[in-house]
Amino acid sequence: MWRAGVARDQPTGLAAYVVAEAVAGGVLALGQTVIVDAVNAVEAAREQWRSLAGRSGVPMAFIEVVCSDPVVHRRRLEGRSRGIEGFPEPTWEAVERLRAEFAPWTDHRLVLDVVTDVSSNVTAAVEFLATVS
Repeated sequence: MWRAGVARDQPTGLAAYVVAEAVAGGVLALGQTVIVDAVNAVEAAREQWRSLAGRSGVPMAFIEVVCSDPVVHRRRLEGRSRGIEGFPEPTWEAVERLRAEFAPWTDHRLVLDVVTDVSSNVTAAVEFLATVS
């Protein structure tokens, strides 16, 4: 959005969720499955996905991904480079600030921990999604 001329002082976070919802809605209208990878730190964001699923008549499931080891989390964060033009890499301080503001979940969801091996997490996710109807 910034590259398209939207000013950095505008609420691009909300705008990004609205764009993602529109894209997801279009894909659902085609009868396809959608996976939305988003932070969903606030209840309004989570409600947006519940509402879209309800309007579309499709089941919906939340999977929360966490890192239970702060040392591993920080090392992974500081060791990665997304390389997205116009987007600075997040800092550990920004992650901690977001974590402090993160609204508690009330939805039934699967929580996956990234310190668990990938194959176990994939198996857990597939089994969880098989129960969603």
